[in-house]
Amino acid sequence: MPIAADARQMQEDLARFRHDLHREPEIGLQLPRTQEKVLKALDGLPYEITLGKDTTSVTAVLRGGASDGGASAGASGAAPAGLPPAVLLRADMDGLPVQEKTGVGYTSTIDGAMHACGHDLHTSMLTGAATLLAERRHRLAGDVVLMFQPGEEGFDGASYMIREGVLDAPGRRVDAAYGMHVFSSLEPHGTFCTKPGVMLSASDGLVVTVLGAGGHGSAPHSAKDPVTAAAEMVTALQVMVTRQFNMFDPVVLSVGVLHAGTKRNVIPETARIEATIRTFSEENRQRMMDAVPRLLKGIAAAHGLDVDVDYQQEYPLTITDQDETHTAERVITELFGDSRLSRWATPLSGSEDFSRVLAEVPGTFVGLSAVPQGADHAASPFNHSPYATFDDGVLADGAALYAELAISRLEALAGAGVPASVPAL
Repeated sequence: MPIAADARQMQEDLARFRHDLHREPEIGLQLPRTQEKVLKALDGLPYEITLGKDTTSVTAVLRGGASDGGASAGASGAAPAGLPPAVLLRADMDGLPVQEKTGVGYTSTIDGAMHACGHDLHTSMLTGAATLLAERRHRLAGDVVLMFQPGEEGFDGASYMIREGVLDAPGRRVDAAYGMHVFSSLEPHGTFCTKPGVMLSASDGLVVTVLGAGGHGSAPHSAKDPVTAAAEMVTALQVMVTRQFNMFDPVVLSVGVLHAGTKRNVIPETARIEATIRTFSEENRQRMMDAVPRLLKGIAAAHGLDVDVDYQQEYPLTITDQDETHTAERVITELFGDSRLSRWATPLSGSEDFSRVLAEVPGTFVGLSAVPQGADHAASPFNHSPYATFDDGVLADGAALYAELAISRLEALAGAGVPASVPAL
């Protein structure tokens, strides 16, 4: 049976599994209930399972027919010649600190937590792919690594898994890596989205504390008011972006926290600003690291105040490999037809720690629209909204794509005659 048709036979099971995950979202690096559900889904399948030490990650390795009885990596960690190729498939598992307001029948039962970014779908699709691949183990011309990752939402879970060896789990460095992400908006239902090169922005954090001197609201001249300086800083940051940076290499700066004071007639001692900064080139990322503190310290000095600027580097640019992206596009069109593929002309200003994986090995990242059928994708609530709704109908197709990417890429790597990470003599 073709893999897409086989996946559709699993649709109801995948939906039930996804609903189970959705009802019990967990946040951060420790997801014990989610890990337990994933392990149960993998139980009985021929995977070599490794659990994270510092997180509740799950790494599962499936040995293809050609790799049974193969040698392991040497003491140096280098891949011995003759080992079969390997491909990694990744799904993130964590939720968000969002109070769900969708009203769906499987709404989160955890107060203040929600799968508002669709990671429950990613996890479900990868467990579905695990079964599809296990059933086709004899066809695998190499090994497959399943990367079930916690802590994508601001906790940099990918870095933990990389440090603990997920990229070398087969006994050698994987040759290619693929990730997928669903959207509750942007594109019509069932559309797969690709882009070679810069696909997602880098993301950095900015925490600013303006240090003044408190006083009575009736006598601001006898205090050092941090509120007016903070307000000026918020505006000045936006002006700086439009006046110092090329609009064709954009910077997106969004202030999400602006806090000061306890009572309206009291001038507080401090004011706090927190923002995210998105950039689409490494050059602009470095320029912002210099420009932002310079601007804010100048404004503080003009007001006779001090300021503490904490510029936090977070996720780097998500840069997809051109060849691996073309591989994904070919597989998508072969499985589902060209009408299901959208090739983005510009990057998306979201960020991802799958960028850590793509910085280490060639690979690509595929978007998939899970907008409910019949809904207006341009008006639907976007990811992270308490109203974001993701359609179960994409689960089978996502599972099929994960599995077929691994199968077809391993065939191509094996056909080349030598694993990609082992240089030919």
